[in-house]
Amino acid sequence: MNPLRNPEARGLLALVLLVAATPALALKSDRDKPMDVNADRFESNVKEGASVLTGNVRIVQGSLKIESERAEVHQDKAQQKVNRAVLNGAPARLEQDLDDGGRMVARAKQIDYDLASETVVLTGNVIVEQPRGELRGEKVTYEIATGKLTGSGEGSASRVHMRLNPGTGEKSTDAKAK
Repeated sequence: MNPLRNPEARGLLALVLLVAATPALALKSDRDKPMDVNADRFESNVKEGASVLTGNVRIVQGSLKIESERAEVHQDKAQQKVNRAVLNGAPARLEQDLDDGGRMVARAKQIDYDLASETVVLTGNVIVEQPRGELRGEKVTYEIATGKLTGSGEGSASRVHMRLNPGTGEKSTDAKAK
């Protein structure tokens, strides 16, 4: 049997593709906007190429808004480019407008973006919401170059939860996991 003839399989595939495309769908014009970074404290070690922001960290660039309790930014010393950013919070929160309309909101205890490997790993009570659906789990990994998305629960009782909203593109009002 062709799995794409099964409506549940098609729906799961659609959500996976939707969530996987999030960085590609994010508002492209945001990249050309200035970035404002605010925190209660800042510490940088130029020799190590690491900076740490703590306390009410807020990063805004166009429609991109990031909130966390702690942000660790690592730079490649030779190229002077950011190669990794790790956000921690209760939860850390990232939201951004999408090119196709709507807004993506992601929350997790930790968001680890490794620019060198083009990988984003969200861990700890992960929730990713978009107009067309929602994904929940303990760990979600997105490989930007390949578009591969994997999600998992932790422990025997935890599972990945996905909600597919009807084709209207409107966000469901009942977004709680069962």
